Amino acid sequence: MDPDSIRVGDRVPHGGEPDRDLLDFSANTNPRTPEGVGDVYTAALEESRRYPDDDYPAFRAAAGEFVGCEPERVIPTAGGLAAIRLAMECVLEPGDEALVPYPSFGEYAREVQLQGATPRFVRYDDLFEIGSTVLDPCALAVLCTPNNPTGDAVDPDALESFAARCADAGTTLLVDEAFLGFTDRSSAAELERENVVVARSLTKLFGLPGLRAGFAVAAGERRDALATARRAWSLGTPAASVGAHCLRRDEFVRDTRARVAGERERMREALEDDFDVYDSDAPFLLIGVGDRDVSTVIDDARAAGVAVRDATTFRTLDSHVRVAVKGRRANDRLLAALGVRSHDDVDPETES
Repeated sequence: MDPDSIRVGDRVPHGGEPDRDLLDFSANTNPRTPEGVGDVYTAALEESRRYPDDDYPAFRAAAGEFVGCEPERVIPTAGGLAAIRLAMECVLEPGDEALVPYPSFGEYAREVQLQGATPRFVRYDDLFEIGSTVLDPCALAVLCTPNNPTGDAVDPDALESFAARCADAGTTLLVDEAFLGFTDRSSAAELERENVVVARSLTKLFGLPGLRAGFAVAAGERRDALATARRAWSLGTPAASVGAHCLRRDEFVRDTRARVAGERERMREALEDDFDVYDSDAPFLLIGVGDRDVSTVIDDARAAGVAVRDATTFRTLDSHVRVAVKGRRANDRLLAALGVRSHDDVDPETES
């Protein structure tokens, strides 16, 4: 990490509402968690009197099975962002350039700069059209699928073709799949390319943002470099145990995908009567508020007891908010807070 870049760097704004009296739609996390998490955590807490097994065999086996790769290729990290930083630490040097999409997750540019490298911004939906004159000088290219905050996932064939072009250019491709678990699309980990690093998070899909569990996946010499550079005991025992448990809850994942897809479509249909709503494969929707004042939209929602994400903090977005997809009753509270009428009645049996 570059000391000069640290001295001039800034923090990046994120979702997550500290006021517990507000219904939080600013962070894109599952409102449900898998059954048995509490029991697994309690047992792991007792085991925390000893150092964790730094090989993390159970966690790596579950993670590998989840994304379709050998456990040996899994690098445990304390959340998806830790996987992103680890990859950048191993790839970038001061003076390098890195291809960074926009509008997208703000931490990419920050992490690039912390390594003393320079982000080269490209619109996320133009990424696959760039020529070799742009790609060749870049030591790293970043891709987010589904993209945050727009929500659209990358076609697997397009991703594979781009990974091959990156390999030809000598560029490492970092694929952030933090929200891919909400879809049935395959992971880029299945490509097993030495120039591809995948970052995964357990935060969103399993509704445990405070647990800080995630992993990277890589192959060949890149995998060896990440494994060597990884901090010792990179996962606490509770995070590793609960993470392995969650990754094997196939029915929970299927139910979550179906619920999010149905509620997302219902919300989109209601919101598009009054707003510009982006198509999404993710557990959130990006909303253009038109000629309304974004601050007023956010303040009015807060007055109604709901927190939404100010998306103007994303590069080039100046009239947008982002909202998570939660349970039926909670989603209807959001719609009401935004002055939108639901197209159907609330099912009293659904969770809030």
